[in-house]
Amino acid sequence: MASEISQDFSPFLRIYKDGRIERLIGTATVPASLDDATRVASKDVPLSSHPAFSARLYLPAAAPRPGKLPLLVYFHGGGFCIETASSPTYHNYLNAVASEAGVVVVSVDYRRAPEEPLPAAYDDSWAALQWVASHAAGDGPDEWLNERADLKRVFLAGDSAGANIAHHMGLRIGPDRLDGLAVAGIVLVHPFFWGSEPVGTETADAGRQAWTVKFLEVLCPTISGADDPIINPGADPRLGALGCDKVLVFVAEKDGLRSRGWYYEEALKKSGWSGRSEVVETKGEDHVFHLMNPSCDNALELMKRLVKFLNE
Repeated sequence: MASEISQDFSPFLRIYKDGRIERLIGTATVPASLDDATRVASKDVPLSSHPAFSARLYLPAAAPRPGKLPLLVYFHGGGFCIETASSPTYHNYLNAVASEAGVVVVSVDYRRAPEEPLPAAYDDSWAALQWVASHAAGDGPDEWLNERADLKRVFLAGDSAGANIAHHMGLRIGPDRLDGLAVAGIVLVHPFFWGSEPVGTETADAGRQAWTVKFLEVLCPTISGADDPIINPGADPRLGALGCDKVLVFVAEKDGLRSRGWYYEEALKKSGWSGRSEVVETKGEDHVFHLMNPSCDNALELMKRLVKFLNE
């Protein structure tokens, strides 16, 4: 029957035999607005019509310092297949980041798998960076970026799958420099990386490995397996060309992806990359806990470390 499930990737989505896709979480949205609590203004800006994708921009109410503000380009998480830039989770979080750090934010609403499999999310994210770079001379299409954003102090960041995207944008911007745009640093929060062999404290789990590889094949049908550079940066010979001088990686003690964050830093050091890296581990917490419970002490500490990194 058409209503029968073809593939079940709970808790993210289900794919039915008739081709219908049911997203199980991450479907709520909120409009751009002037946030009452932070006084951060936001707006949605179309970046392309073919293919269609956009970004949500955030501007803090008052400049915490004279001159232009650092620019944070953020890539939301959700396994490449759920959540959007207009999700209340990300909208509220980036209001807080813009306010606390005193930065302009561009939150990329890239196309999602499986309707638009990878590399669509990467392609959209790179196009978003090109759009940002078009403001370098102060005559780009958006006045917020022209007037308030310092394109010599650009940071890339994301959580989970969004951290994966931030990493890949850092790889691309290494050799493919964008005129007028300088990436000062990259922040990876609980990054979604994988591999065929256990690393760190991971143990062999055939069931989880099979589920993850099957999921990755849906996200990216051309993937070569669990050690494809798309998902395993340690297998990527280009890693040493990462296009920034500093990287901050957050991991959480109870997160199944914890060891992948530590492994990433280890691989960076072995790659010949000449920048500075740091891993910050949060004890007693699980994957993206700071989004689920943003007012807890550990989430506030994570925010403090992020703000420091963006303002160093």
